[in-house]
Amino acid sequence: MPLASAELNYLAPSTPSSLYRTGKLLMQRDLGGSDSSLQGVEFSKHEVMLEDGRAEHEGQGCTLFEHGFEVLNAPTADPELDFLEAPVVAERYYGECEEIVRGATGAGSVFAFDHNVRSVVGKESSQRIREGQEIQGPARVVHGDYTLTSSVQRLRDLTEPPALNDTYASRLGDRPSLLDPVRVETVLGGGRYAYINLWRNIDAAPVQSDPLVLCAAHSVAPEDLAVFEIHYADRIGENYWAKAATGHRWFTYPEIERSEAMLIKQWDSAGPLARSGGKLGDAAEPHAPSTFSFHTAYYDPASMDGKPARWSIEVRCVVFYDE
Repeated sequence: MPLASAELNYLAPSTPSSLYRTGKLLMQRDLGGSDSSLQGVEFSKHEVMLEDGRAEHEGQGCTLFEHGFEVLNAPTADPELDFLEAPVVAERYYGECEEIVRGATGAGSVFAFDHNVRSVVGKESSQRIREGQEIQGPARVVHGDYTLTSSVQRLRDLTEPPALNDTYASRLGDRPSLLDPVRVETVLGGGRYAYINLWRNIDAAPVQSDPLVLCAAHSVAPEDLAVFEIHYADRIGENYWAKAATGHRWFTYPEIERSEAMLIKQWDSAGPLARSGGKLGDAAEPHAPSTFSFHTAYYDPASMDGKPARWSIEVRCVVFYDE
């Protein structure tokens, strides 16, 4: 049963679909996390119906395996943690995130390697995370974090420190900062890996503004995808952005609490879309694990008057199954 409707920012229908980089949709991002204006991007707003992620699937809720996301009751073990201190987060929170993801996936190993803090208030005031980048605003465009190309490249990037970022090691504190290159090439040679973000509301109040909405992986087709490029000083990252399709199923978790952990699958090498090189959508193999979930912050100014700004953290984890 739909909860409500939402108007989401998709790419315009005239945008060419693409599975690989075209050099036409992009932005620049500096080492501090500041972004340039978008190039080649035209948006189109589309109204979608939002379903309750907690009520889907015969009362069991949406699942990471099928939909590409799920929410767990998982209060943080360190309620006094300062999420604006990057080394503290890495040393005291990353391990906790790894254990939650490991328990939810049954993976052999999990490695948390990065995180973002998001807030409209923090972004507008140019607030920074200590030993980290600027606080980011909520991402108000339908997107997935990886592509057929960047999912592989990111894994290799994690075997050596960024060439131009001398704060990389310091913001991770005493934690291991890199993956073993031999291990990575072994996994890329035929093992299963995934990227899963652990997203958490870090404010005392439930989320009331800019909530996340998430698209079920099996409702997405390859022709819905277009590569968006993020040009850093030393590399080019890629996301998939989306064009609207009537079959997309969207879910939300109203007033998500700090005690809940949202797991968002950003890429799974065992998903049908990933294994087929984009020839098949996930719906082609309904019993296979999902590849990824599109997601976006939902911004509705008419319903946000007087409500607290959302403060959230997402910790990025790479998951190895075949160990």
